[in-house]
Amino acid sequence: TGSESSVDRLMKQISTFMSEISDEFKIVVVEAIRSLCIKFPRKHGVMMSFLASMLREEGGHDYKKAIVDTLIHIVEEIPEAKEIGLSHLCEFIEDCEHTSLATRILHLLGREGPRTPQPSKYIRYIYNRVILENSPVRAAAVTALAKFGAHCEELLPSILVLLQRSLLDVDDEVRDRATFYLNILQEQQKALNSAYILNGLQVSIVGLERALHSYTMEPSDKPFDMKTVPIVAQPMAEQKPAAGAIPGEAGGGGSRPAEKVAASRQDVYAEQLAAIPEFSTLGPLFKSSNLPVELTESETEYMVHCVKHMFQNYIVLQFDCTNTLNDQQLEKVIVQMEPSEGFEVVSYIPAP
Repeated sequence: TGSESSVDRLMKQISTFMSEISDEFKIVVVEAIRSLCIKFPRKHGVMMSFLASMLREEGGHDYKKAIVDTLIHIVEEIPEAKEIGLSHLCEFIEDCEHTSLATRILHLLGREGPRTPQPSKYIRYIYNRVILENSPVRAAAVTALAKFGAHCEELLPSILVLLQRSLLDVDDEVRDRATFYLNILQEQQKALNSAYILNGLQVSIVGLERALHSYTMEPSDKPFDMKTVPIVAQPMAEQKPAAGAIPGEAGGGGSRPAEKVAASRQDVYAEQLAAIPEFSTLGPLFKSSNLPVELTESETEYMVHCVKHMFQNYIVLQFDCTNTLNDQQLEKVIVQMEPSEGFEVVSYIPAP
């Protein structure tokens, strides 16, 4: 609630009681500030400074994680807040006792830092983690450094020197990463940098683990083939309101963008179903599922999603089957159903 002009006063009021409430209520306040910052993006500086001051105070892991999540969300949603947010997070990892938060921030720095106007200013913070932190954080820092070297040609000589210093690290994970990235960067080929450093493997980690385990349990003369590993399941892109849409105000109007998204998805389904001759006698479409339901696990050889379409006297179940293996092609897929009491299967219609 409130207006943009009242944000400064609101931040001062919140600061007066933050030290008196528990971490659980502090998390609620942090989430409210996140929503407020997205609603009034021009006030991001005031709210991010307030969040940064909260990071420096005492608090548990969940409380600090909520603040870090909020800062990362603001950085990703408001382009003007990127440099300020990254600077606050850099200061936090200088004295961060939570490994999971430090590695996540380093991952963000590796992704967003090279795209800022002055990427070199983040190198010191990242390399400090290589010197001072435990092995998981050091490994994450090495990866972040490699991304700067792959993206910024002017920083490559310095990055190579820093990576060479990690070749003698006491931890094998850190040494392996440094060796791998050093050899890739020394080739100075953009295609290699993009495939092995900037983008990484687009495979299911669980599926890769299972495939490697199966390969080691059944010795073979053939080398391990990455094409046998399921690819990462890409989440369905959410439809967003048009740029000219008016965001809902606090209160009852806040659901208008969601209604527009649902309406547009409903129109797409109605148009697709109308194009199938077998459905022409079912009458008008009453409602479709807002989101597909996953019927299989993400690391399997194929994925199946189900969408329900409600008509006056019929229910149409749409099954979308997606192959996740590069070296196999699904053909003649058949769906068999066992209807519950009171329902019967009228027809199976293959995809056009």
